[in-house]
Amino acid sequence: MVYEFNWCLNGDGVTPLKRSAFRMNKPLDVKIAGLTPTTKALKIKTANKAIPEAGGATLSFEDFDSACQSVRDNLSLADHLYCPEGHVPTTMTGVRIISNSAKLAPDLLAYLDRCPKVSPPQSMPITCFVLEGPTAPTFEGYSIEEIEVPVAPEDGTTVFELGYQPKVAKSVATVVVSGTKPEIAKIVAGIEASQLVLAQDEQERAKKAEEAANATP
Repeated sequence: MVYEFNWCLNGDGVTPLKRSAFRMNKPLDVKIAGLTPTTKALKIKTANKAIPEAGGATLSFEDFDSACQSVRDNLSLADHLYCPEGHVPTTMTGVRIISNSAKLAPDLLAYLDRCPKVSPPQSMPITCFVLEGPTAPTFEGYSIEEIEVPVAPEDGTTVFELGYQPKVAKSVATVVVSGTKPEIAKIVAGIEASQLVLAQDEQERAKKAEEAANATP
């Protein structure tokens, strides 16, 4: 158990009560966890594997939130947590997958593009919760929400001098897949759908900011 990573997982809503959580950023991390790395980059076919977005016709936000909390609670009780991290392939969008599946973890890391290992660890734009087990409820879905994140004041001004903490809007995604044998294609489908929405949101914010700047006298 790494203290800093434990707190990071707490921030993501999972508390590893069995004190065994492996942060996986490279194949060596997989070996340290006692697993066998997948040695080649893995491409996952997601055709016909789409999962529902919360707020759509088939999945309410309430049902998604309830399932997400249940999965996080069960992951907190898992004997071991395996947490691959990386970028969505061909993008710079960070992903953290929190799972109890020793089978899926090496392949999920091989699917992700390598990203720098940030220390102390921070939450990612996309967080996936994957629960595997004979009693795990069958569920799949993803959710996009807008949060505000603190940013440094402009022109070298300090927060104290400014009198408040500047913040900007940012979209983040949560993917939840649970079941007896979760499909890796469903997990990847949720990740890729989330990344597409996050990119669209950023483009829309940039467009509005440009329009506002041009409209300023």
